[in-house]
Amino acid sequence: MPLKAVLFDMDGVIVDTEPLHRKAYFKMFEDFGIQVTEDLYSTFTGASTKRVCETLIGHFGLDATHEDLAGIKRRYFKHFFDTDEDFSLLPGVRELIENYHENGTKLVLASSAHMNTINWVFEKFDLDPYFMAKISGADLRESKPHPEIFVKAAELAGEQHEHCMVIEDSTNGIAAAHAAGIFCVAYQSAHSGKQQYDLANLLVNDFGDIEFDKISRYF
Repeated sequence: MPLKAVLFDMDGVIVDTEPLHRKAYFKMFEDFGIQVTEDLYSTFTGASTKRVCETLIGHFGLDATHEDLAGIKRRYFKHFFDTDEDFSLLPGVRELIENYHENGTKLVLASSAHMNTINWVFEKFDLDPYFMAKISGADLRESKPHPEIFVKAAELAGEQHEHCMVIEDSTNGIAAAHAAGIFCVAYQSAHSGKQQYDLANLLVNDFGDIEFDKISRYF
């Protein structure tokens, strides 16, 4: 049962955009005059911007559409994306991507991020040559923890679920992979918040531990 495809989450796995998202979200909150607690904000991890904005509209009774909120947040995010000097790939992830690619493993990006954000990241760090497909959760009917995004990613890879692996960092993403019946590696970085890893098949904090030769023994 060889490993044939790896389905990557993006935020918290390939890049840590959370600090940029946080700055952008809180600027948007200021614009709408709402006070979002840390407890409420923590529930947004791994969710699509659409789902977050719909939650905010319902919670605060805002007279706006999710597109209104998302558009403002996205403009702030792009500003921070272009200007934050600390923004870079997470340690070891480029080497891991290259390792899988060199071993003939199909790579699919399956992220809750908007496709604009995905494309910005892939252009900035020249990742397109390694990935056969990219999926944005914003374009799907359901958000993580629903398994739709990973079911779709496996279909795009053209592989059975038992030949696929998901790399995730969030509670919602891990639950989505589990619900899809796909082997899930949970990546715990120094930036990881309070996430739950009990549904993951493997927990790592160093991408070197899941290079092709090392992870293949699980398949």
